[in-house]
Amino acid sequence: MDDLTSPHGPVLVLAPHADDESLGCGMLLADLWCGGGRAHVACLTDGAASHPRSRTHPPARLAAIRRHEMRAAIARLGGTDRDVTFLDLPDAGAHRVHGPGQDPARTLAALVDRLGAAVLVAPSPLDPHCDHDAGARAARAVAAMRPGLRLLLYPIWSRWIGGGTAPVPWNGTPLRFDAPRHRARKAAAIAAHASQRGRVVRDDPDGFAMPPGFADHFVAGPEPFFAVAS
Repeated sequence: MDDLTSPHGPVLVLAPHADDESLGCGMLLADLWCGGGRAHVACLTDGAASHPRSRTHPPARLAAIRRHEMRAAIARLGGTDRDVTFLDLPDAGAHRVHGPGQDPARTLAALVDRLGAAVLVAPSPLDPHCDHDAGARAARAVAAMRPGLRLLLYPIWSRWIGGGTAPVPWNGTPLRFDAPRHRARKAAAIAAHASQRGRVVRDDPDGFAMPPGFADHFVAGPEPFFAVAS
């Protein structure tokens, strides 16, 4: 996929939740980190709302687990703890965060500036989840504030629902990235998110868990991205 892994500055990946970075961008991140490139991941939400009925894993404990799992996933992709920033917006509520000091777009823009990022990779607004949509819209606002910043969007739930063919958001140009040598790293990174796979919280059967075949679906094929014109 053109020169994405050798841009003129770092790549910043925005993950709505801890695991989206590995599912949607795992091979890309591994290719950058293992090849001497520069990449950083920003996790939008704290992941604390996935098991609201659990007594063993209240929100604060879930949030801590999500952080630990994301750091482990990033290490398996070749990154370090310095390569991740946690924005800690409320899980399933990022779209409701507004106001002074609580503007996701301005927070993200400040991170772009600090990193000197040349590429911003964000979730697709067509994913049927409010946090994915909020992340996409914040990223588009950042791209409007930072001319020259390249914006790419990656699908998660819209890709799963579409059986591998995701709808094109905002008239984006479809691109595909494939690095089979990093597929095992990507699988290991997804596996690090054990709480998202239903392997940690046992007392809330209605809590979130990846559907059967979900992880394998994202490991098996190329990673699709959509380039959005500035």
